[in-house]
Amino acid sequence: MTVPESLLPQLRSIRLFLCDVDGVLTDASVFMGGGSEFKRFNIRDGLGLRLLQSAGIRVGWVSARPSPATTERAADLKVDFLHQSSEPKVQAIAAILERAGVDWNEAVYMGDDVVDLGALKRAGFAAVPADAIPEARAIAHYVTVANGGHGAVREVVDLVLRAQGHWEGVLTKFAS
Repeated sequence: MTVPESLLPQLRSIRLFLCDVDGVLTDASVFMGGGSEFKRFNIRDGLGLRLLQSAGIRVGWVSARPSPATTERAADLKVDFLHQSSEPKVQAIAAILERAGVDWNEAVYMGDDVVDLGALKRAGFAAVPADAIPEARAIAHYVTVANGGHGAVREVVDLVLRAQGHWEGVLTKFAS
């Protein structure tokens, strides 16, 4: 994967990676029954988020839908910031940015639907999965090849790691 030259300035300044959950980290399916809820997360997306953290880039999830499955997966991955509430995402993200000491232009935001449009407009780097709504795709800096829940997050993570010069270190760490 080669990072497009036009994206390098934005990607090099990233200090925080934020994303929606349903439709980005998952394929937007929720399985319910018997009092339980299940979601399918892509393992490569999870590893990618941990790789970002090892490179010093913090990670956060912002979901408009509280879910025990999301909470459990976030704890498993040691996500730095988790916000699950129906309040507008822009307000939630502004609070996370303040706590993290990061400006909008130093943040990736990855979303897929109408509740993500405000955050996508403000983010220093806005990314969406291939199956995001047309309005989200129209304002994104990058549209992934992969659909949500099928490696879309990892695709963006790899762009950030490569643009910031961390990719070779990742390869060295795991190839030796």
